[in-house]
Amino acid sequence: MKKLILLVAVMSSLNIAAQTQTELQKHFEKYYQQMKKQGDVQGVINAMTHLDVLAPTQARKDTLAYIYVSEGRNMEALNTIGIEANATDSDLNTEIKAIALNALGERARALEFYQKLYKKEASPVLAYEIADLMLQTGDIAGAQEKVEYGLANVTDEMRRTYYETQQPYQTSLRAGFLYLKGILTYSEDKDANQEIAIATLNRALAIDPNFNLARISKEALLSRKKGED
Repeated sequence: MKKLILLVAVMSSLNIAAQTQTELQKHFEKYYQQMKKQGDVQGVINAMTHLDVLAPTQARKDTLAYIYVSEGRNMEALNTIGIEANATDSDLNTEIKAIALNALGERARALEFYQKLYKKEASPVLAYEIADLMLQTGDIAGAQEKVEYGLANVTDEMRRTYYETQQPYQTSLRAGFLYLKGILTYSEDKDANQEIAIATLNRALAIDPNFNLARISKEALLSRKKGED
């Protein structure tokens, strides 16, 4: 009889705990929606964290990491989903790792994740990021290949955001590829290709005269040329 009473008590406790967890989950689901409605990013993060604790899923972790990386909180994003490449990673998971690692200066590791996405579905947007990383890591030939692909496939509607100024700005992705082409051309042979590089940067600036990165790169080359004269 005592064993039966104990069993009933345990089962009742488990039932109450399950009900409490379900109620908590419903609460944080409503809280999540309200925070989204109010545009409260930290509130959304708090809600998603609680939901992942109550009912953990990889999709929730990916969503939480995406919010972190969108806010520039790259280390928190990687702490949420890890930095290893897994066969089961979603495209979102892979993209988050690529963006966060790149922002943290881990360019070689970021390149691996961008290339993984590119192999699944090539696009000018991914080609630009890969070319930029290859340029920074010294793979000039690889970067040139991606730039040529980008120029052949980019559309006039495609744009990219740049962050080297205090206020981020967008410009034409085609202009972006021409900027990279100019830098790559110069990197191949600084003396022989200086004029060609400047001309290529001028093509980028013809598309967008306010393209700051192309402008300051052109000014640097012109300054070098003037110093040689």
